[in-house]
Amino acid sequence: MPLVKKTAEGVELIPTAWTRLAEGDTLPDSGAVLVPLSLWLEQRDTLRQRAEPVGVWLASNTDTTFAAWGEALAGDLLGLPVVAIDFPVFGDGRGYSIAALLRQRHGYRGELRAIGNVLVDQVSAMARVGFDGFEVAEGTRLELLEQAWSRFGAVYQTATDGRETIWQRRAAFAAAKGTGA
Repeated sequence: MPLVKKTAEGVELIPTAWTRLAEGDTLPDSGAVLVPLSLWLEQRDTLRQRAEPVGVWLASNTDTTFAAWGEALAGDLLGLPVVAIDFPVFGDGRGYSIAALLRQRHGYRGELRAIGNVLVDQVSAMARVGFDGFEVAEGTRLELLEQAWSRFGAVYQTATDGRETIWQRRAAFAAAKGTGA
């Protein structure tokens, strides 16, 4: 699946050399890999010593308290260049919550990648909660992705993207006019 990112120039197809391993797959001898959380937990020390980059992918049913990572969560996140979150079906929105928690509560600053069933209509909302990489279906038209990102000029909720909300705009307008909020 192609990897797409929004850059200053617009929406771009980014070549990726990452191989995503499924549960039970054998770790290849070389190359950048995205490993399931269970494999990371089992072989964390070995994977940290690997010469090539290692990222972790999380299933949509990952415990959002991150209890499985325990005390090592902050240290693990700081060392991971990519954390991917799987969207197994269109209607499964748990990945949005996981992304927001990783960005806001746990301070993850690396690439947060949406994988699985990623639809054009979802990328704008995914970007708002912190995703910055998207694996999309072969043949997805980049101009549709560009339109999806610019479709909503105003937002109501605060999010990790830092966009000004309608409420903040109204307050600023009222303050400038001297009428209060």
